[in-house]
Parts: sequence; C-alpha cells; structure tokens
Amino acid sequence: MIRIKCNVKTCLRVALATLVYVVCTLNLVAQERVITTGVPFLLITPDARGAAMGEQGVATSVDAFSQQWNPAKYVFSEQKSGFGVSYTPYLSKLVNDIFLANITYFNKNTDRSAWAASLKYFSLGDIVLNDLVAGTIIEQGIERPNELTLDFSYALLLNTKYSMAVAARFIRSDLKISSDLDATSANTLGIDIAGFYKSNLFDFSDKKARLRLGFNVSNIGPRLKYDEGGQKNFIPTNLKLGSGLNIHLDSDNKISFNLEFNKLLVPSPVAVINENTGAIDRYQQPDISFLSGIFESFNDAPDGFSEELKEITWGFGSEYNFQDAFALRGGYFHESIEKGSRKYFTLGAGFSLNFTAIDISYLFSTSKVRNPLENTLRFSLTFDLASAPVTEAEE
Repeated sequence: MIRIKCNVKTCLRVALATLVYVVCTLNLVAQERVITTGVPFLLITPDARGAAMGEQGVATSVDAFSQQWNPAKYVFSEQKSGFGVSYTPYLSKLVNDIFLANITYFNKNTDRSAWAASLKYFSLGDIVLNDLVAGTIIEQGIERPNELTLDFSYALLLNTKYSMAVAARFIRSDLKISSDLDATSANTLGIDIAGFYKSNLFDFSDKKARLRLGFNVSNIGPRLKYDEGGQKNFIPTNLKLGSGLNIHLDSDNKISFNLEFNKLLVPSPVAVINENTGAIDRYQQPDISFLSGIFESFNDAPDGFSEELKEITWGFGSEYNFQDAFALRGGYFHESIEKGSRKYFTLGAGFSLNFTAIDISYLFSTSKVRNPLENTLRFSLTFDLASAPVTEAEE
C-alpha cells in the first residue's frame, strides 16, 4: 500500500502519475530515446514457463499460455482443452499489492482449428489519499488503479505443418482517481496476427529432432487517450520472431533450444527544439497514427540503422524434459544499454502430475538497472481438461 499526503487536488494526480512511472519504467535506463508506450504491462511475461526460458514463447512447444505468445500453436496441442492461471508479483521488494494475474482457456474444437480466451489483470495496488486540514492529515479514501485486457483468438491449421491465428484484444487502462474529474479511463482495441511451423521428426546426428518456427505481430491498434485534449499514447505493438529445435535424446528425455527476437513497432522519440536556445529541449513521441508508426518504426531512429538494431531485444532459452513429468529451464534476455538495459538470466522448473502442472521461475539481473521482477518467484498452474485427437502432423 502506498500513502500520498497532500492538500492540493492536482498533487493527487502528480502522485499517481509518479506511481505509474515507477511501476512501469523502473527497469529503464534514464536515456531520452528509450521507446515508451502506454499499457506497458502487456509486455510483462505472464507465465512462469516462458519467463524461465529468457522471456520467450513464440516458437516453443504449445502449452495453455500460448495465447500470450503465439495462439497459432493451439492447433498442435495434444490436449483438446486446457486451463491456466498465473500470478506474478511486481516490485515485490517495495510493496506487496502490485501484481499481474492471468487466466487462459483454450479449446481444440476440431483437429484443424482451435480457439482461446484469456483475461490479464494488472493491479497498481492500493493508494491511500490524504488531505491536510488545519494541520491534521485526514484520510479521504483508497483508490485501486488497474489495467486489464480481454482476449479472444482463433487458430487454423493450413496444412500438416503450418498454422495461422488471429486474436482480438480489448484493452482498458483505469488510472484515474475519483477526485480528479478531468481524467477518464482509456480504452482501445488490439489485433494479433500469428503463424507457427512445426516440422516432422527428422534425423539429427543419431537422434530424432523437430524444428519449430513462429512469428507474432501483436497489439496492432489505435493509441490510448486518457484526457480530452491530452497526448495520445501508442500501445506496445510488437513483432516477435523465433525458432526452436527439440531433440529427442531417447524415449524419456528431450531437450529444446530456443531463440527469439523482439522489436517494438512504435516510432522512436523525436527531438523537440527549444525556440530560444536552438538546442534539444527533450524527446517525445511523434503525433502520427498507429499505422504510420508501425511502418516508420523500421527506419526512424535518429542514428540510423545502427540504432534500429539496438531497438531489437533477443532471448535464448533451453528446456530439459523427463517423461513429460519434470522439466528444468534456463535462459538469458538481452536489451541494449541505450534502449532500456534489461539484461538477466532466468531459471525455472515444472512438475506434472496426471492432468495438473505447476511451473515456477526466477530472475537474476545482470544489469546495473534494478529490474522490478528481480529475485521474484513467478507461478503458473495448468489443467489439461481433455485429450485431443492426434493430427496427421503429430503422427
């Protein structure tokens, strides 16, 4: 819980804005050209399995949380339906009521199609609003700002090895406080377009192996606007490209190696020139449409192509699986020091018993910038509800 003491109405709004900044950008270096967006919680990994493998999942094997990474994977599920819940504490070393929660359900309704729905909820904790009257602090109430998304996806198997999916997402960001009549909740829509390739088993040295490839362009949608006449904020439109190689060591043991690249399809901040001095006063996002921002994001970095490359993050992860009952995972995530400086190793494990699986993950930061999830355990719980018919590709 966070307490705010002030006697001026505008102070409340400043305090709330400060909280949002701390929660959402504490892990960013103070660089003026770091790309920022509205609702950045959409980029937080919600499930422990993906988090343990270097924050990736666009080309890993299918699980209940594929909705967050690549919904096209669902048609390759060995289960007809599944249900997953996850919980991620945020800034747990400072407060205990800021968290990200996720619920996901998928259904493989035929051997060629599947659909899924999910709810993601990000709580910014309790904020106690106080006023100063005649030298006495009087509590005015408690506010609970939050953000959430409601998703729905549909995936279709185009041939025995390749599938595609589309997803629609309702996004709501409720950061207003009751005493601030000028602020409103911001709402928008986002669209995902994803694809997934899963090869047949092939010979790899003296073992059998399988190749997986995936992409996902997520959160394609209009900008957020909180106040009338205020600045519009881009949502985190993001491009994911990934690959994975699964090696069957024997009938009981498997190991996978996965590599993923990410780039925000959001325009780079532009310089604002001081009219009096002619010097750069600050950097801010350009006032353009989200579609223009997507195309311009590939060639608008002030320092050219070299800076564009720095806007790409990458992660590497590996997973060892024994009899589909026990898994060990590890990974590494890297971001340029000029674009956020997120650098960390991840570890995790998974346990399966009958139709239930539990996953945990842990993060070790290697950057000088403090990570909000550093030294924090993340948990996911998955329930396999029914077996699915085996597809021709799986055979």
